[in-house]
Amino acid sequence: MRIGVVNEETWGFFNEIFAELSVHHQVSIFHSGLRKLPIFESRINNILTRRDWLNFVSGQDLIFCEWASESLVYLTHLPKTTKIVTRLHRYELYNWVEKVNWAAVDKIIFVSEAKRKEFAQLYPATVDRQIVIPVGIDFDKFLQKPREFQGNIGILCHLTPRKRIYELILAFSVLARQTQDYHLHIAGGKHPRFGDYYQALYQLVRRLGISSRVTFYGNVDNPKEWYSGIEIFVSNSYSEGLQVAPMEAVAGGCYCLAHHWDGADELLPIDNLFLTEHELIERVDQFSKMSGTEQVKRITDLQSNIQEQFNIHKLKKQIRQLIEDVAVAPDRNRWGQ
Repeated sequence: MRIGVVNEETWGFFNEIFAELSVHHQVSIFHSGLRKLPIFESRINNILTRRDWLNFVSGQDLIFCEWASESLVYLTHLPKTTKIVTRLHRYELYNWVEKVNWAAVDKIIFVSEAKRKEFAQLYPATVDRQIVIPVGIDFDKFLQKPREFQGNIGILCHLTPRKRIYELILAFSVLARQTQDYHLHIAGGKHPRFGDYYQALYQLVRRLGISSRVTFYGNVDNPKEWYSGIEIFVSNSYSEGLQVAPMEAVAGGCYCLAHHWDGADELLPIDNLFLTEHELIERVDQFSKMSGTEQVKRITDLQSNIQEQFNIHKLKKQIRQLIEDVAVAPDRNRWGQ
């Protein structure tokens, strides 16, 4: 089968899936033909770009778009000559979905049921073409033994307002006043669009007088090694598709707590979720007072759940099978008919 892959954004969630498709099918990647022409030649650029798209699509049995974003918008406004499958993660819901011609899309994969429901409220006519297949990890790549709590709490993410690191620091400052045993580890680099937020985090730590209790790591090249230095991982976002870092942290032997963003209950048990900073402090305090045996058991239970539900080796096969099924299914009515 000839499968055309369109992914002009991050490949971080797609590498294993691409490898799986490549083993079983003839896979080619679309590369944008955008030319750096003077503005007065934009018409020529548009013609050449359209030609590149049409040539690419015509040689495929199915097109897979890893992101339901700008490329999908362009693709779905071309004459439909092949099947289209896309995966919607999160941010596309708030930036691109209203521009996509959804009548042209044969299947939409969502990474969480929460995001599927949110999309279904906007586009109920697509319900029969929706399916949830979560993102996953290579569990063995991060696997480490569960550890008893030594006071090390961590977060690994882009340092942006959505991740709510500022609020985590405020909550940690309360914990830091209760005991000298706690330390907060913050991993993640400066985001080009949120330099002010990056500076605010450092300034807040200084003003709270907890600089010796908080470590900033910047970008982390070896997350497995970094996870080994903490015992509790915190996901503090207000919005996620289905965050991968908590999966990695649990596999890496950490206990995990998450702010109850929409869909967090698909990732973790309800006892591991919190809404307020006060509840987060309570969750950490409760875990710290458990026996070492109970702490290890809680982490082991989380590991079993992550390994079962979010195993990329299983999930990538589900996506391949879905793509194969769509490719051989009878053609749907073309849009406009």
